Amino acid sequence: MEYQSTPSLPDLQVCEQARLSRDARFDGLFFIAVKSTGIYCRPVCPAPTPKPSNITYYGNAAAAEAAGFRPCLRCRPELSPSDGAWRRGDAVLARALTLIDQGLLAEQPLSALAERVGLGERQLRRLFVERLGAAPVGVHGTRRLLFAKQLLTETTLPITEIAMASGFGSLRRFNASFLEAYRMAPRDLRRRPAAAADGVLVLRLGYRPPYDFTAMLDFLRGRALPGVERVDHESYARVTGPAASPGWLRVSAWPGGDHALQLELRGVPSVQLLPIVSRLRRMFDLDADPRAIAAALSRDARLRPLLKKCPGLRLPSGWDGFEIAMRAIIGQQVSVAAARTLTARLAQEFGAALPVGFAEGMSHLFPTPEALAEADLRRIGLTRTRAETVRTVARAVLDGRVDFNGERTLDDFVSRWVALPGIGPWTASYIAMRALGHPDAFPAEDLVLQKAFPGSPATTQAEATRITAKALTARAEGWRPWRAYAVMQLWKDSMGDGKSKTVAKDPARKITAVIPAKAGTQ
Repeated sequence: MEYQSTPSLPDLQVCEQARLSRDARFDGLFFIAVKSTGIYCRPVCPAPTPKPSNITYYGNAAAAEAAGFRPCLRCRPELSPSDGAWRRGDAVLARALTLIDQGLLAEQPLSALAERVGLGERQLRRLFVERLGAAPVGVHGTRRLLFAKQLLTETTLPITEIAMASGFGSLRRFNASFLEAYRMAPRDLRRRPAAAADGVLVLRLGYRPPYDFTAMLDFLRGRALPGVERVDHESYARVTGPAASPGWLRVSAWPGGDHALQLELRGVPSVQLLPIVSRLRRMFDLDADPRAIAAALSRDARLRPLLKKCPGLRLPSGWDGFEIAMRAIIGQQVSVAAARTLTARLAQEFGAALPVGFAEGMSHLFPTPEALAEADLRRIGLTRTRAETVRTVARAVLDGRVDFNGERTLDDFVSRWVALPGIGPWTASYIAMRALGHPDAFPAEDLVLQKAFPGSPATTQAEATRITAKALTARAEGWRPWRAYAVMQLWKDSMGDGKSKTVAKDPARKITAVIPAKAGTQ
Protein backbone atom coordinates (compact mmCIF):
# COMPACT_ATOMS: atom_id res chain seq x y z
CA MET A 1 0.00 0.00 0.00
CA GLU A 2 1.26 3.46 -0.93
CA TYR A 3 0.12 6.74 0.53
CA GLN A 4 0.88 9.84 -1.58
CA SER A 5 0.84 12.29 1.30
CA THR A 6 -0.49 15.74 0.39
CA PRO A 7 -2.46 18.21 2.54
CA SER A 8 -5.57 17.43 0.48
CA LEU A 9 -5.51 13.72 1.39
CA PRO A 10 -7.13 12.41 4.61
CA ASP A 11 -4.81 10.41 6.84
CA LEU A 12 -4.15 6.78 6.00
CA GLN A 13 -6.36 5.28 8.71
CA VAL A 14 -9.35 7.37 7.60
CA CYS A 15 -8.79 6.37 3.97
CA GLU A 16 -8.59 2.70 4.92
CA GLN A 17 -11.76 2.76 7.02
CA ALA A 18 -13.70 4.71 4.38
CA ARG A 19 -12.53 2.38 1.59
CA LEU A 20 -13.42 -0.81 3.43
CA SER A 21 -16.84 0.50 4.45
CA ARG A 22 -17.48 2.28 1.12
CA ASP A 23 -18.39 5.39 3.10
CA ALA A 24 -20.15 7.86 0.79
CA ARG A 25 -19.24 10.77 3.08
CA PHE A 26 -15.68 10.51 1.70
CA ASP A 27 -16.67 10.39 -1.94
CA GLY A 28 -14.39 12.82 -3.79
CA LEU A 29 -12.15 13.42 -0.78
CA PHE A 30 -9.71 10.78 -2.00
CA PHE A 31 -9.32 8.19 -4.75
CA ILE A 32 -7.97 4.64 -4.75
CA ALA A 33 -5.51 3.78 -7.52
CA VAL A 34 -4.95 0.11 -8.22
CA LYS A 35 -1.51 -0.71 -9.65
CA SER A 36 -2.49 -4.12 -10.98
CA THR A 37 -5.25 -2.68 -13.20
CA GLY A 38 -4.00 0.86 -13.83
CA ILE A 39 -7.33 2.41 -12.84
CA TYR A 40 -8.44 4.66 -10.00
CA CYS A 41 -11.75 4.42 -8.15
CA ARG A 42 -14.01 6.27 -5.77
CA PRO A 43 -14.25 5.06 -2.15
CA VAL A 44 -17.79 3.88 -2.94
CA CYS A 45 -16.74 1.64 -5.86
CA PRO A 46 -18.73 -1.63 -5.77
CA ALA A 47 -15.89 -3.63 -7.37
CA PRO A 48 -14.19 -6.31 -5.25
CA THR A 49 -11.68 -4.87 -2.80
CA PRO A 50 -8.14 -4.95 -4.24
CA LYS A 51 -5.14 -6.27 -2.39
CA PRO A 52 -3.68 -3.62 -0.05
CA SER A 53 -0.27 -4.06 -1.68
CA ASN A 54 -1.73 -2.85 -4.99
CA ILE A 55 -3.32 0.32 -3.59
CA THR A 56 -2.12 3.90 -3.79
CA TYR A 57 -4.22 6.71 -2.34
CA TYR A 58 -4.51 10.10 -4.05
CA GLY A 59 -6.22 13.24 -2.83
CA ASN A 60 -7.91 14.07 -6.14
CA ALA A 61 -8.56 12.73 -9.62
CA ALA A 62 -5.98 15.00 -11.25
CA ALA A 63 -3.20 13.59 -9.06
CA ALA A 64 -4.22 10.02 -9.90
CA GLU A 65 -4.30 10.80 -13.61
CA ALA A 66 -0.96 12.61 -13.41
CA ALA A 67 0.47 9.34 -12.06
CA GLY A 68 -0.84 7.49 -15.12
CA PHE A 69 -4.06 5.92 -13.80
CA ARG A 70 -7.36 5.85 -15.71
CA PRO A 71 -10.85 6.43 -14.25
CA CYS A 72 -12.89 3.37 -13.36
CA LEU A 73 -15.73 2.61 -15.78
CA ARG A 74 -17.82 1.08 -13.02
CA CYS A 75 -17.82 3.68 -10.21
CA ARG A 76 -17.21 6.61 -12.62
CA PRO A 77 -15.00 9.15 -10.79
CA GLU A 78 -16.50 11.92 -12.92
CA LEU A 79 -19.60 11.72 -10.73
CA SER A 80 -17.72 12.47 -7.50
CA PRO A 81 -18.26 15.84 -5.85
CA SER A 82 -15.17 18.01 -5.66
CA ASP A 83 -13.30 18.51 -2.41
CA GLY A 84 -15.10 21.63 -1.22
CA ALA A 85 -12.60 22.37 1.56
CA TRP A 86 -9.92 23.12 -1.05
CA ARG A 87 -12.10 24.93 -3.57
CA ARG A 88 -13.73 27.56 -1.38
CA GLY A 89 -12.61 30.47 0.77
CA ASP A 90 -9.81 33.01 0.68
CA ALA A 91 -6.70 30.84 0.36
CA VAL A 92 -4.76 31.30 -2.88
CA LEU A 93 -5.32 27.66 -3.83
CA ALA A 94 -9.08 27.94 -3.31
CA ARG A 95 -9.32 31.10 -5.39
CA ALA A 96 -7.22 29.58 -8.16
CA LEU A 97 -9.40 26.45 -8.21
CA THR A 98 -12.52 28.61 -8.39
CA LEU A 99 -11.13 30.39 -11.44
CA ILE A 100 -10.25 27.05 -13.04
CA ASP A 101 -13.80 25.84 -12.39
CA GLN A 102 -15.04 29.02 -14.05
CA GLY A 103 -13.07 28.07 -17.16
CA LEU A 104 -10.23 30.59 -17.06
CA LEU A 105 -7.57 28.18 -18.34
CA ALA A 106 -9.76 27.23 -21.30
CA GLU A 107 -9.06 30.62 -22.87
CA GLN A 108 -6.03 32.08 -21.05
CA PRO A 109 -2.53 30.84 -20.16
CA LEU A 110 -1.31 29.81 -16.72
CA SER A 111 0.37 33.21 -16.33
CA ALA A 112 -3.07 34.87 -16.40
CA LEU A 113 -4.30 32.60 -13.60
CA ALA A 114 -1.20 33.33 -11.55
CA GLU A 115 -1.64 37.07 -12.01
CA ARG A 116 -5.29 36.93 -10.96
CA VAL A 117 -4.35 35.35 -7.61
CA GLY A 118 -1.22 37.44 -7.04
CA LEU A 119 1.48 34.80 -7.49
CA GLY A 120 4.21 34.08 -9.98
CA GLU A 121 3.59 31.30 -12.46
CA ARG A 122 6.27 29.03 -10.96
CA GLN A 123 5.00 29.72 -7.43
CA LEU A 124 1.48 28.78 -8.41
CA ARG A 125 2.56 25.58 -10.13
CA ARG A 126 4.65 24.59 -7.11
CA LEU A 127 1.73 25.31 -4.75
CA PHE A 128 -0.59 23.05 -6.74
CA VAL A 129 1.90 20.20 -6.88
CA GLU A 130 2.66 20.43 -3.16
CA ARG A 131 -0.96 20.68 -2.03
CA LEU A 132 -2.84 18.67 -4.65
CA GLY A 133 -0.23 16.50 -6.34
CA ALA A 134 -0.99 17.92 -9.80
CA ALA A 135 -0.20 21.12 -11.72
CA PRO A 136 -2.95 23.66 -12.54
CA VAL A 137 -3.01 22.59 -16.19
CA GLY A 138 -3.44 18.99 -15.06
CA VAL A 139 -6.36 19.90 -12.81
CA HIS A 140 -7.97 21.79 -15.69
CA GLY A 141 -7.37 18.95 -18.14
CA THR A 142 -8.77 16.30 -15.80
CA ARG A 143 -11.87 18.42 -15.22
CA ARG A 144 -12.53 18.68 -18.97
CA LEU A 145 -11.90 15.01 -19.71
CA LEU A 146 -14.04 13.74 -16.84
CA PHE A 147 -16.93 15.95 -17.96
CA ALA A 148 -16.52 14.60 -21.49
CA LYS A 149 -16.58 11.08 -20.06
CA GLN A 150 -19.87 11.85 -18.31
CA LEU A 151 -21.42 13.19 -21.51
CA LEU A 152 -20.21 10.17 -23.47
CA THR A 153 -21.73 7.84 -20.89
CA GLU A 154 -25.01 9.59 -20.10
CA THR A 155 -26.07 11.31 -23.32
CA THR A 156 -26.46 10.72 -27.03
CA LEU A 157 -24.78 14.00 -27.98
CA PRO A 158 -22.53 13.71 -31.04
CA ILE A 159 -18.86 13.38 -30.13
CA THR A 160 -18.10 16.67 -31.90
CA GLU A 161 -20.56 18.47 -29.61
CA ILE A 162 -19.08 16.74 -26.58
CA ALA A 163 -15.64 17.99 -27.58
CA MET A 164 -16.97 21.56 -27.73
CA ALA A 165 -18.95 21.17 -24.51
CA SER A 166 -15.82 20.01 -22.67
CA GLY A 167 -13.80 23.03 -23.75
CA PHE A 168 -11.73 21.53 -26.54
CA GLY A 169 -11.23 23.70 -29.57
CA SER A 170 -11.50 20.86 -32.06
CA LEU A 171 -12.54 17.24 -32.38
CA ARG A 172 -8.98 16.29 -33.29
CA ARG A 173 -7.57 17.78 -30.07
CA PHE A 174 -10.28 16.10 -28.03
CA ASN A 175 -9.69 12.67 -29.55
CA ALA A 176 -5.94 12.94 -29.05
CA SER A 177 -6.22 14.12 -25.43
CA PHE A 178 -8.80 11.46 -24.54
CA LEU A 179 -6.77 8.68 -26.13
CA GLU A 180 -3.57 9.78 -24.41
CA ALA A 181 -5.19 10.03 -20.96
CA TYR A 182 -7.53 7.03 -21.04
CA ARG A 183 -5.91 4.78 -23.66
CA MET A 184 -9.14 4.44 -25.59
CA ALA A 185 -10.91 6.55 -28.18
CA PRO A 186 -14.05 8.42 -27.10
CA ARG A 187 -16.21 6.26 -29.39
CA ASP A 188 -15.01 3.13 -27.55
CA LEU A 189 -16.38 4.45 -24.27
CA ARG A 190 -19.70 5.50 -25.71
CA ARG A 191 -22.75 3.85 -24.23
CA ARG A 192 -26.09 4.16 -25.91
CA PRO A 193 -28.80 5.20 -23.47
CA ALA A 194 -32.35 5.54 -24.67
CA ALA A 195 -32.95 8.75 -26.57
CA ALA A 196 -34.05 11.60 -24.32
CA ALA A 197 -37.74 12.42 -24.46
CA ASP A 198 -38.59 15.71 -26.18
CA GLY A 199 -34.92 16.51 -26.66
CA VAL A 200 -34.26 16.76 -22.90
CA LEU A 201 -30.68 16.09 -21.83
CA VAL A 202 -30.32 14.45 -18.39
CA LEU A 203 -27.16 14.63 -16.28
CA ARG A 204 -26.32 13.39 -12.80
CA LEU A 205 -24.90 15.87 -10.27
CA GLY A 206 -23.33 13.99 -7.38
CA TYR A 207 -22.90 15.13 -3.78
CA ARG A 208 -21.57 13.61 -0.59
CA PRO A 209 -24.21 12.95 2.10
CA PRO A 210 -25.92 14.10 4.15
CA TYR A 211 -27.73 16.57 1.90
CA ASP A 212 -31.07 18.16 2.82
CA PHE A 213 -32.54 18.86 -0.61
CA THR A 214 -35.95 19.60 0.91
CA ALA A 215 -34.48 22.41 3.01
CA MET A 216 -32.66 23.75 -0.05
CA LEU A 217 -35.90 23.90 -2.03
CA ASP A 218 -37.72 25.46 0.92
CA PHE A 219 -35.18 28.27 1.03
CA LEU A 220 -35.24 28.86 -2.72
CA ARG A 221 -39.04 28.57 -2.95
CA GLY A 222 -39.51 31.29 -0.34
CA ARG A 223 -37.47 33.66 -2.50
CA ALA A 224 -38.47 32.45 -5.99
CA LEU A 225 -39.29 35.18 -8.53
CA PRO A 226 -42.56 34.58 -10.39
CA GLY A 227 -41.97 34.68 -14.12
CA VAL A 228 -38.20 34.16 -13.78
CA GLU A 229 -37.93 30.82 -11.98
CA ARG A 230 -40.22 28.12 -10.68
CA VAL A 231 -39.67 26.23 -7.44
CA ASP A 232 -42.05 23.61 -6.11
CA HIS A 233 -41.66 20.91 -3.45
CA GLU A 234 -39.74 18.66 -5.83
CA SER A 235 -37.66 20.82 -8.16
CA TYR A 236 -36.09 24.11 -9.22
CA ALA A 237 -36.50 25.36 -12.80
CA ARG A 238 -35.60 28.46 -14.81
CA VAL A 239 -34.88 29.67 -18.33
CA THR A 240 -31.34 30.45 -19.44
CA GLY A 241 -29.66 32.16 -22.37
CA PRO A 242 -30.80 35.02 -24.61
CA ALA A 243 -34.53 35.63 -25.03
CA ALA A 244 -34.23 35.03 -28.78
CA SER A 245 -33.02 31.44 -28.27
CA PRO A 246 -33.67 30.46 -24.65
CA GLY A 247 -32.85 27.18 -22.98
CA TRP A 248 -34.52 25.53 -20.01
CA LEU A 249 -33.24 23.62 -16.99
CA ARG A 250 -34.75 21.75 -14.08
CA VAL A 251 -33.05 20.33 -10.96
CA SER A 252 -34.66 17.60 -8.85
CA ALA A 253 -33.65 14.66 -6.69
CA TRP A 254 -32.17 11.70 -8.55
CA PRO A 255 -34.75 8.88 -8.71
CA GLY A 256 -34.07 5.96 -6.43
CA GLY A 257 -32.42 7.83 -3.60
CA ASP A 258 -28.89 7.99 -5.02
CA HIS A 259 -26.56 10.66 -3.65
CA ALA A 260 -27.17 12.91 -6.63
CA LEU A 261 -29.44 15.52 -8.14
CA GLN A 262 -30.96 15.17 -11.59
CA LEU A 263 -30.34 17.98 -14.07
CA GLU A 264 -32.64 18.18 -17.09
CA LEU A 265 -31.76 20.59 -19.90
CA ARG A 266 -33.47 21.52 -23.13
CA GLY A 267 -32.35 23.93 -25.81
CA VAL A 268 -29.00 24.63 -24.14
CA PRO A 269 -26.03 24.98 -26.52
CA SER A 270 -23.33 22.37 -25.97
CA VAL A 271 -20.68 24.98 -25.18
CA GLN A 272 -22.80 26.13 -22.23
CA LEU A 273 -23.13 22.73 -20.56
CA LEU A 274 -19.96 22.81 -18.46
CA PRO A 275 -20.47 26.44 -17.26
CA ILE A 276 -24.09 25.61 -16.34
CA VAL A 277 -23.09 22.49 -14.42
CA SER A 278 -20.40 24.47 -12.55
CA ARG A 279 -22.90 27.20 -11.74
CA LEU A 280 -25.48 24.73 -10.45
CA ARG A 281 -22.92 22.87 -8.35
CA ARG A 282 -22.19 26.19 -6.63
CA MET A 283 -25.86 27.18 -6.41
CA PHE A 284 -26.89 23.92 -4.75
CA ASP A 285 -23.63 23.62 -2.78
CA LEU A 286 -22.95 20.12 -4.07
CA ASP A 287 -19.22 20.09 -3.30
CA ALA A 288 -19.49 20.88 0.41
CA ASP A 289 -17.97 18.50 2.93
CA PRO A 290 -20.57 18.25 5.75
CA ARG A 291 -18.13 16.29 7.90
CA ALA A 292 -15.51 19.05 7.94
CA ILE A 293 -18.13 21.76 8.47
CA ALA A 294 -19.78 19.94 11.37
CA ALA A 295 -16.41 19.22 13.00
CA ALA A 296 -15.65 22.95 13.12
CA LEU A 297 -19.09 24.27 14.09
CA SER A 298 -20.05 21.60 16.64
CA ARG A 299 -17.42 22.94 19.02
CA ASP A 300 -19.93 25.73 19.78
CA ALA A 301 -22.55 24.57 22.30
CA ARG A 302 -25.24 26.72 20.63
CA LEU A 303 -24.67 25.18 17.21
CA ARG A 304 -24.08 21.57 18.25
CA PRO A 305 -27.76 20.55 18.63
CA LEU A 306 -28.68 22.38 15.43
CA LEU A 307 -26.12 20.40 13.45
CA LYS A 308 -27.45 17.15 14.89
CA LYS A 309 -31.00 18.15 13.97
CA CYS A 310 -30.13 19.33 10.43
CA PRO A 311 -26.85 17.67 9.42
CA GLY A 312 -27.47 18.07 5.68
CA LEU A 313 -28.16 21.80 5.60
CA ARG A 314 -26.23 23.50 2.80
CA LEU A 315 -25.51 27.07 1.70
CA PRO A 316 -28.02 28.06 -1.01
CA SER A 317 -26.36 30.29 -3.56
CA GLY A 318 -28.01 32.00 -6.52
CA TRP A 319 -28.06 31.53 -10.25
CA ASP A 320 -26.54 34.93 -11.05
CA GLY A 321 -24.51 37.35 -8.93
CA PHE A 322 -26.15 40.52 -10.23
CA GLU A 323 -29.60 39.03 -9.72
CA ILE A 324 -28.77 38.22 -6.09
CA ALA A 325 -27.42 41.74 -5.53
CA MET A 326 -30.65 43.27 -6.84
CA ARG A 327 -32.72 40.97 -4.64
CA ALA A 328 -30.66 41.93 -1.59
CA ILE A 329 -31.03 45.66 -2.23
CA ILE A 330 -34.76 45.54 -2.96
CA GLY A 331 -35.27 43.26 0.06
CA GLN A 332 -33.72 45.67 2.57
CA GLN A 333 -36.12 46.16 5.49
CA VAL A 334 -39.15 44.62 3.78
CA SER A 335 -41.00 41.32 4.07
CA VAL A 336 -40.36 38.34 1.87
CA ALA A 337 -43.68 38.87 0.07
CA ALA A 338 -43.01 42.55 -0.57
CA ALA A 339 -39.49 41.86 -1.82
CA ARG A 340 -40.72 39.15 -4.20
CA THR A 341 -43.46 41.42 -5.54
CA LEU A 342 -41.11 44.33 -6.19
CA THR A 343 -38.37 42.18 -7.72
CA ALA A 344 -40.89 40.38 -9.94
CA ARG A 345 -42.12 43.76 -11.16
CA LEU A 346 -38.52 44.70 -11.90
CA ALA A 347 -38.08 41.57 -14.02
CA GLN A 348 -41.36 42.00 -15.88
CA GLU A 349 -40.74 45.68 -16.60
CA PHE A 350 -37.04 45.59 -17.52
CA GLY A 351 -36.20 41.95 -18.27
CA ALA A 352 -36.26 40.52 -21.78
CA ALA A 353 -39.57 38.80 -22.57
CA LEU A 354 -39.53 35.09 -23.38
CA PRO A 355 -41.51 33.51 -26.23
CA VAL A 356 -45.09 32.94 -25.19
CA GLY A 357 -45.58 29.46 -23.79
CA PHE A 358 -41.89 28.56 -23.85
CA ALA A 359 -41.91 27.23 -20.28
CA GLU A 360 -44.70 27.00 -17.77
CA GLY A 361 -44.72 29.89 -15.30
CA MET A 362 -41.76 31.70 -16.90
CA SER A 363 -42.18 34.89 -18.89
CA HIS A 364 -39.01 36.96 -18.50
CA LEU A 365 -35.27 36.79 -18.04
CA PHE A 366 -33.87 38.80 -15.16
CA PRO A 367 -32.77 42.32 -16.21
CA THR A 368 -29.15 42.97 -17.09
CA PRO A 369 -27.03 45.74 -15.54
CA GLU A 370 -27.34 47.63 -18.86
CA ALA A 371 -31.13 47.58 -18.57
CA LEU A 372 -31.13 49.01 -15.04
CA ALA A 373 -28.25 51.50 -15.10
CA GLU A 374 -30.49 54.42 -16.11
CA ALA A 375 -33.94 52.90 -15.60
CA ASP A 376 -36.88 54.79 -14.11
CA LEU A 377 -37.61 52.50 -11.18
CA ARG A 378 -40.10 54.65 -9.28
CA ARG A 379 -42.99 53.36 -11.37
CA ILE A 380 -42.58 49.81 -10.04
CA GLY A 381 -42.88 51.02 -6.45
CA LEU A 382 -39.29 51.46 -5.33
CA THR A 383 -38.49 54.41 -3.10
CA ARG A 384 -36.26 57.13 -4.53
CA THR A 385 -33.32 56.04 -2.36
CA ARG A 386 -33.71 52.34 -3.18
CA ALA A 387 -34.08 53.07 -6.88
CA GLU A 388 -30.89 55.12 -6.88
CA THR A 389 -29.02 52.29 -5.12
CA VAL A 390 -30.16 49.83 -7.79
CA ARG A 391 -28.94 52.14 -10.56
CA THR A 392 -25.67 52.82 -8.74
CA VAL A 393 -24.92 49.13 -8.35
CA ALA A 394 -25.81 48.43 -11.99
CA ARG A 395 -23.37 51.13 -13.11
CA ALA A 396 -20.71 49.88 -10.70
CA VAL A 397 -20.97 46.36 -12.14
CA LEU A 398 -20.68 47.74 -15.66
CA ASP A 399 -17.59 49.83 -14.93
CA GLY A 400 -15.91 47.13 -12.83
CA ARG A 401 -15.95 48.79 -9.42
CA VAL A 402 -17.70 45.67 -8.09
CA ASP A 403 -17.91 42.19 -9.52
CA PHE A 404 -18.45 38.55 -8.63
CA ASN A 405 -15.02 37.26 -9.58
CA GLY A 406 -13.58 34.16 -7.98
CA GLU A 407 -10.18 35.67 -7.17
CA ARG A 408 -11.57 38.17 -4.65
CA THR A 409 -10.97 37.57 -0.96
CA LEU A 410 -13.99 38.08 1.29
CA ASP A 411 -12.57 41.28 2.78
CA ASP A 412 -11.79 42.69 -0.65
CA PHE A 413 -15.26 41.81 -1.92
CA VAL A 414 -17.06 43.36 1.06
CA SER A 415 -14.92 46.53 1.08
CA ARG A 416 -15.66 47.16 -2.61
CA TRP A 417 -19.39 46.81 -2.05
CA VAL A 418 -19.69 48.92 1.10
CA ALA A 419 -17.90 51.74 -0.73
CA LEU A 420 -21.07 52.15 -2.83
CA PRO A 421 -23.83 54.47 -1.54
CA GLY A 422 -26.73 52.49 -0.11
CA ILE A 423 -24.71 49.32 0.55
CA GLY A 424 -23.81 48.47 4.13
CA PRO A 425 -21.99 45.54 5.74
CA TRP A 426 -25.12 43.39 6.00
CA THR A 427 -25.98 43.68 2.32
CA ALA A 428 -22.38 43.13 1.21
CA SER A 429 -22.05 40.02 3.38
CA TYR A 430 -25.40 38.68 2.23
CA ILE A 431 -24.35 39.11 -1.40
CA ALA A 432 -21.09 37.28 -0.63
CA MET A 433 -23.12 34.39 0.83
CA ARG A 434 -25.69 34.12 -1.92
CA ALA A 435 -23.81 35.32 -5.01
CA LEU A 436 -20.37 33.85 -4.36
CA GLY A 437 -21.41 31.00 -2.09
CA HIS A 438 -18.57 32.13 0.17
CA PRO A 439 -18.44 29.71 3.12
CA ASP A 440 -17.19 32.32 5.60
CA ALA A 441 -19.46 35.26 4.73
CA PHE A 442 -21.02 36.58 7.91
CA PRO A 443 -23.70 39.32 8.22
CA ALA A 444 -23.07 40.15 11.89
CA GLU A 445 -25.63 43.00 11.78
CA ASP A 446 -28.47 40.51 11.25
CA LEU A 447 -31.08 40.79 13.99
CA VAL A 448 -32.03 37.11 13.94
CA LEU A 449 -28.40 36.09 14.47
CA GLN A 450 -27.98 38.58 17.29
CA LYS A 451 -31.15 37.35 19.01
CA ALA A 452 -29.80 33.81 18.88
CA PHE A 453 -27.25 34.90 21.53
CA PRO A 454 -28.86 37.10 24.23
CA GLY A 455 -26.53 39.78 25.51
CA SER A 456 -24.95 39.62 28.97
CA PRO A 457 -24.45 41.75 30.95
CA ALA A 458 -27.16 44.10 29.67
CA THR A 459 -28.04 47.69 30.47
CA THR A 460 -31.16 47.96 28.29
CA GLN A 461 -34.02 45.63 27.41
CA ALA A 462 -32.80 45.38 23.81
CA GLU A 463 -29.33 44.36 24.96
CA ALA A 464 -30.86 41.71 27.18
CA THR A 465 -32.51 39.98 24.23
CA ARG A 466 -29.63 40.06 21.77
CA ILE A 467 -25.89 40.20 21.44
CA THR A 468 -24.14 43.12 19.73
CA ALA A 469 -22.69 42.79 16.24
CA LYS A 470 -19.20 43.24 17.68
CA ALA A 471 -19.69 40.54 20.30
CA LEU A 472 -21.31 38.22 17.75
CA THR A 473 -18.35 38.66 15.39
CA ALA A 474 -15.99 37.80 18.22
CA ARG A 475 -17.91 34.64 19.10
CA ALA A 476 -18.06 33.61 15.44
CA GLU A 477 -14.26 33.60 15.15
CA GLY A 478 -14.38 30.00 16.32
CA TRP A 479 -16.66 29.11 13.41
CA ARG A 480 -14.18 30.03 10.68
CA PRO A 481 -13.93 29.20 7.84
CA TRP A 482 -17.57 28.04 7.84
CA ARG A 483 -19.44 30.98 9.37
CA ALA A 484 -22.00 31.10 6.53
CA TYR A 485 -23.12 27.56 7.45
CA ALA A 486 -23.65 28.68 11.03
CA VAL A 487 -25.80 31.50 9.66
CA MET A 488 -27.96 29.01 7.77
CA GLN A 489 -28.38 26.83 10.86
CA LEU A 490 -29.39 29.79 13.02
CA TRP A 491 -31.78 31.21 10.43
CA LYS A 492 -33.45 27.82 10.05
CA ASP A 493 -33.67 27.43 13.82
CA SER A 494 -35.39 30.83 14.06
CA MET A 495 -38.27 29.41 11.99
CA GLY A 496 -39.14 26.85 14.64
CA ASP A 497 -39.87 23.52 12.99
CA GLY A 498 -37.93 24.60 9.89
CA LYS A 499 -40.79 23.77 7.53
CA SER A 500 -41.51 26.00 4.58
CA LYS A 501 -43.95 28.70 5.57
CA THR A 502 -44.67 32.39 5.18
CA VAL A 503 -43.00 34.57 7.77
CA ALA A 504 -43.53 38.24 8.49
CA LYS A 505 -39.92 39.11 7.82
CA ASP A 506 -37.16 37.26 6.02
CA PRO A 507 -34.51 36.38 8.66
CA ALA A 508 -31.92 37.22 6.04
CA ARG A 509 -33.26 40.76 5.69
CA LYS A 510 -33.61 41.97 9.27
CA ILE A 511 -31.12 44.56 10.48
CA THR A 512 -30.69 46.63 13.58
CA ALA A 513 -27.86 49.07 13.19
CA VAL A 514 -27.88 52.47 11.59
CA ILE A 515 -25.20 52.36 8.89
CA PRO A 516 -22.94 55.40 8.45
CA ALA A 517 -23.95 57.81 5.70
CA LYS A 518 -21.19 56.62 3.35
CA ALA A 519 -22.48 53.06 3.38
CA GLY A 520 -26.15 53.96 3.26
CA THR A 521 -28.78 52.09 5.24
CA GLN A 522 -29.88 48.51 5.23
